[in-house]
Amino acid sequence: QVQLVESGGGLVQPGGSLRLSCAASGPIFSIYTMGWYRQAPGKQRELVAHITTGGTTNYADSVKGRFTISRDNAKNTVYLQMNSLKPEDTAVYYCNADVRRHWDIRASAYWGQGTQVTVAS
Repeated sequence: QVQLVESGGGLVQPGGSLRLSCAASGPIFSIYTMGWYRQAPGKQRELVAHITTGGTTNYADSVKGRFTISRDNAKNTVYLQMNSLKPEDTAVYYCNADVRRHWDIRASAYWGQGTQVTVAS
């Protein structure tokens, strides 16, 4: 089956940086949009950023200018560079990808298991 495995989360002080990675593996024919979502305690999951196959990006207003999403299509990997982190960025970050397997007619959405990001002094 298709798996998305995230890495790079952890504890960082306000103003610090982290880089998240998410690698997709399995019977992949093609990956379309890839993205990052986050969910803070007591809140709904929200979109942080996403990137198309061609590199078009979209960001939540709260992270514009601080976070950068990128992807390596050859490695089926998406990254999230997070700078100038704030306590309100604390959440579990989830990777998402629209993946078409070899035998699929259309793509389906897949999710990673999540990685904790905590911003605190």
